[in-house]
Amino acid sequence: MLPDHVLDQVRAGGLLPAGAPVLVLLSGGRDSTCLLDVTVRLAGVEAVSALHVNYGLREDADGDERHCRRLCDWLGIKLEVERPRRPEGSGNLQAWARDVRYAEAARRALPRGAAIATGHTASDQVETILYRLASSPSRRALLGMPARDGRLVRPLLGLTREETTAYCVARGLTWRDDVTNDGDRYARNRVRNAVIPALRTIHPAAEANVLRAAERLRDEAEVLDALVADELGGGAPGGEIALERLAELGPALRRLVVQRLADNAAGRPVPGAGRRADAVAALRPRGTAMLDLGGGVRAVAEYGIVRAERIGEDAEPPTPVTLPVPGAVAFGGWELRCEEAADAIRGDGVLDRAALAGSELLVRPWQPGDRMTPVGLDGSKTLGDLFTACRIPLAQRRTLPLVVSGEEIAWVPGVATSARFGITPATRAAVRLTASAPA
Repeated sequence: MLPDHVLDQVRAGGLLPAGAPVLVLLSGGRDSTCLLDVTVRLAGVEAVSALHVNYGLREDADGDERHCRRLCDWLGIKLEVERPRRPEGSGNLQAWARDVRYAEAARRALPRGAAIATGHTASDQVETILYRLASSPSRRALLGMPARDGRLVRPLLGLTREETTAYCVARGLTWRDDVTNDGDRYARNRVRNAVIPALRTIHPAAEANVLRAAERLRDEAEVLDALVADELGGGAPGGEIALERLAELGPALRRLVVQRLADNAAGRPVPGAGRRADAVAALRPRGTAMLDLGGGVRAVAEYGIVRAERIGEDAEPPTPVTLPVPGAVAFGGWELRCEEAADAIRGDGVLDRAALAGSELLVRPWQPGDRMTPVGLDGSKTLGDLFTACRIPLAQRRTLPLVVSGEEIAWVPGVATSARFGITPATRAAVRLTASAPA
């Protein structure tokens, strides 16, 4: 009955729907062997392929590869093999191997819209939680691995290593054991071979209790995540919050908000960023202030608003383009349009057609020293001063479109329309400029 029990439990998780393409990461061990067989039975042989990464780090690495080939041949599925070259010098070998494995899986899975399935079990979940708790004191440590993380799925998280072993035995499946798992060279092995057995001496249900605690914390984390999302709602794509509001938040929520800002900016977790929340809240409210959050990310406070951005990845200014009159053009992530105006009414981006120099306008990025005379203001102003008055963040100024006629700036979206090209009582025909900002 065990194989049926495993199938029913994995099917109930909904991560391996019938006919949906899936790429299984196959090491040849008992967990990934169980996963591959279960995936074929649930998703169907036509939907499944496997990836084996032969790192060449152990004497029996080639034996693992041969075993995976035999297993895939027997199941009737395609096996892809990657043999990466080990990097020179010292470093975290396990981190390199993990990065290679997931990068190669993504490269193969994305073009065909496939999920990427790993054989992580409940036993791995316990080890992960304990390891992270010891090495990285954060809320994330206690949440463990999610069953779904984007394209990555972990269908066996509800099963223990003992259950995957019993499944393989019942199905007549052989597997390969990694002898390095029995040693204590790696921290994860020490957790598996020493910490967990010690916890069992304290309470026989220690592992189950860890898993139950993590499950409850994940439920509570959804509530906290919703609170953070409310604080960062709208504004910049990665989120932003008023500096005054950040300072008002309780310490726990403040940490979570800063951590989310950092994670969003980096596109990945930035360990420890939330610990700098109080320092971020203390940034000066005037001008521009920055604070390194670690992980290649910094907090930026401008005009009383806090956001996070990657360090050293300022956007390059877009290449100048011509805008027909009338017509449309793309400039970086912007879309600009020039249309005939039915009525010559003064407004933002409404220009006197007769004042324009020819049938084309130039759209270009800002250059230091640029000046214009805005409608409604006396005299010429630098764009730098106008940007400051309009509270345009420094990071956005490099990509903001300037519409130029001849040698003069006619319009800057959200900033000013030039008095030189504005509507007057003598205007007989007009054009209206509009700009759609990047999402």
